[in-house]
Amino acid sequence: MPEHRSFSPDGRPRARALGIAPGGTPGPWNAITDVAGIEVGYQTLIAGDGPLRVGAGPVRTGVTAILPRGRSGVGRPCAAGRYSLNGNGEMTGTAWIDEVGQLSMPVTISNTHAIGACHTGAIQWINKTDPVLAREWLLPVCAETWDGYLNDINGGHVTPELVVAALDSAGSGPLAEGSAGGGTGMNCYAFKGGSGTASRLVEFGSRTYTVGVFLQANFGSRHELTIRGQRVGAQLEVGNPMESTDWGTAPDRTPAAPGGAGSVIVVVATDAPLDPLQCTAMARRVPFGLARTGTTGSLFSGDLFLTFSTAADRPSDTGFPIGEPTAADLVTAARVPWNRMDSMYAAVVEAVEEAVLNALIVNTSMTGRDGHYSPALPHDQLKALLVH
Repeated sequence: MPEHRSFSPDGRPRARALGIAPGGTPGPWNAITDVAGIEVGYQTLIAGDGPLRVGAGPVRTGVTAILPRGRSGVGRPCAAGRYSLNGNGEMTGTAWIDEVGQLSMPVTISNTHAIGACHTGAIQWINKTDPVLAREWLLPVCAETWDGYLNDINGGHVTPELVVAALDSAGSGPLAEGSAGGGTGMNCYAFKGGSGTASRLVEFGSRTYTVGVFLQANFGSRHELTIRGQRVGAQLEVGNPMESTDWGTAPDRTPAAPGGAGSVIVVVATDAPLDPLQCTAMARRVPFGLARTGTTGSLFSGDLFLTFSTAADRPSDTGFPIGEPTAADLVTAARVPWNRMDSMYAAVVEAVEEAVLNALIVNTSMTGRDGHYSPALPHDQLKALLVH
């Protein structure tokens, strides 16, 4: 097995290195970028310590940018569908995806209060890279999870310029995980969480398709954490200040969030030829992968999922029409038959579960604003528990 499936680009172990990855065959990088053409970029902001001063920090945040067809493919549609397990969150552009079953814009993921900056930055970037496309209306997808436990979330540190830089940095290949990009200030099961990715290969006759997952993990309560079918959260001897310390009762602080609060954004990509209904069906399978890690879906967690297919690359058919219609304007596309979708569903569930584990395992402890502390998942204790 190639080493890069088991270790992050900086050498940190992933779920496979600890022997706790779910089944299935991962792609070469075991990342969403195993789906050909997809490019991902990050900008990470870590600065300052001590008491919160809005606008000054401490800062623990960032931006993740996903280009479904890479820089050269912006504006070219992918079949797409989405699903909301719980709507306590935001993902822009989904009304248009519901309408036409297509995604042709960049996807950015950051913190809850940076949605506006992400939207503005994505439009600025498109105007810079493809000014002709920008002459029509643009509906980029911008999604979020809340990093206010560690980060100066109201400080405006994510700017449109930072979003442009994240999009400019997008590339293929292995991805950083954990406290990177939009996942920088996030927590998962009251451990340090953030960005995670994984992939699966699916055989279809003589062809092999790839299902890749990227997620921003900021959900779950400590007692729920389940790995390889075993409830390990309560057994790990690690402090839980996020859920046990009354960190929000002072008059100048927000109330303490209940266990399980946060959110999770999941992006599923595949090169298999799917139609929008099948993409939506794939997005509906994401909760099964999350549930394998223990979550019961807190009301205070916005759980929003997007799936797209990069097959059938073609020009857009949703822009302003030119001239009279001809037979050449008709759109035809192949798709996987519905009675062969089960292997695709299994790939989603397995990759989502592993992506969550990677977000937790490829991580280090972090202290943020007002001394708020998020411990890393302890590898040695975890391995000892799972031996029994």
